[in-house]
Amino acid sequence: MRIVNVCGARPNFMKVAPLMAAYRAHPRIEPLLVHTGQHYDANMSRLFFDELGIPRPDVNLEVGSGSHAAQTAEIMKRFEPVVAESRPDVVLVVGDVNSTIACALVARKMGVAVAHVEAGLRSFDETMPEEINRKLTDAISHLLFVTEQSGMDNLAREGVPAERVHFVGNVMVDTLVRHLEQARGRDALRQLDLEPNHYAVLTLHRPSNVDSAATLTRLFDALRVIQGELPVVFPVHPRTRHQLDAMKPAGRLADMRNLRLVEPQGYLDFLCLLASARLVLTDSGGIQEETTCLRVPCLTLRENTERPATCSLGSNQLVGTDPDRILAGYERAMSGALPCQRPPLWDGHAADRIAAILSKWPDRPAVPAGLQTRSEVR
Repeated sequence: MRIVNVCGARPNFMKVAPLMAAYRAHPRIEPLLVHTGQHYDANMSRLFFDELGIPRPDVNLEVGSGSHAAQTAEIMKRFEPVVAESRPDVVLVVGDVNSTIACALVARKMGVAVAHVEAGLRSFDETMPEEINRKLTDAISHLLFVTEQSGMDNLAREGVPAERVHFVGNVMVDTLVRHLEQARGRDALRQLDLEPNHYAVLTLHRPSNVDSAATLTRLFDALRVIQGELPVVFPVHPRTRHQLDAMKPAGRLADMRNLRLVEPQGYLDFLCLLASARLVLTDSGGIQEETTCLRVPCLTLRENTERPATCSLGSNQLVGTDPDRILAGYERAMSGALPCQRPPLWDGHAADRIAAILSKWPDRPAVPAGLQTRSEVR
C-alpha cells in the first residue's frame, strides 16, 4: 500500500514526523514523502527535518513563495506528475496550508484516495485562507482524521459520512511528547539570558495582524506594558520581519528594551522556550495546542480559533488585537487561575492510530477512465 505523504510548511513537518515513524510498524505500508517547498528557509525546513528525524523527502517540488493563487497552482502543476509516476493508493495531507488543498485536489481528480490529518477544525471565519483550505480539503477527503471533539461535531453537521471520520488525537502532540525532554536540555534560555518562568514568548505571522500598520500599532501598545514587567522573546517570521522593516510601527519598537527580536528558531530551541515560558502570545494555531499540552498560559491574538478545546480545556484565551483585552487576558494569565488539562487522546499516540487505520483500509475510490492506480497495476 503506497502512501504519498505531503508536507510543505513548518506546521506540516511536526505533523508528518510521527507518521513517518509510525509507518515502520506496518510492513504493508510503503510511504513516500513529498515536500512541496512552500517553506524553504533553513530554519523552517531543513533544520526541522534534521531535528525531528524526518527522512529526506523522496521528492521536493521546490515551489517557493507566491500569492495564494500562484503558489497553489504551481504546487498542483508540479505534484500531478508525481502522482502519475508513483501511482499511490492514498495521498495523505496534513493541516490547512496551500500545499494541503493543492495536493488533495490533484489526487482526487486523478482518482486517488485522500486522507486528511487534522480534519474538521473550523474557525468559521472565511477571511482566513486556512479556513477555505480546511473546508475544501475535508469535502473531498475519503479518510478524515480528527484531533478534538469539535472536529467530530463540525463534520457531522456538514454531512460527512461517519464511516470516513476517525477521532485519533493530535499528531502535533505526538511530536511534542517525543521531543520534550531533549528540548528541555537545549541551551536556548542561557543564550538569551532568560530565567525559567520569568519571560514571555511572542509569535506573529498572520496577514490580518502583520499586514496592517494600525493592527501592529495596537498590538505593540499592549506589548509595551507587558515587556515592562517581563522580557518578551519574539522570534520573527520572515513575513513579519519584512512588514516591520517596511512599516516601523510608529517607532514603538525602539524604546522597548525588553522586547527581544530574534531569528526564527528550530523546533527544539523553540519548544525549549515554550516549555519554560511564563506566558505565550501568538496568532498561530499549533502553538495554542502546544501551550495547552505544556500547561503554559497562552493569549491568542485573534478573534476566533479553530481549536476550541484549547480554550474550554486548555490554557488558551482569545484576546483579539485590542490592547485592553490583551492586557486583561494578561492579568488573568498571570494570576494563575486558568484551568488547564489535555484534551482526550492528546497522549502521544495519534500517529500510531492513523497508521493502524490506514494499514487496514481496504476501500478504493472510483478511478477515471484511462488512469490506473498502483493497486490495479499490481
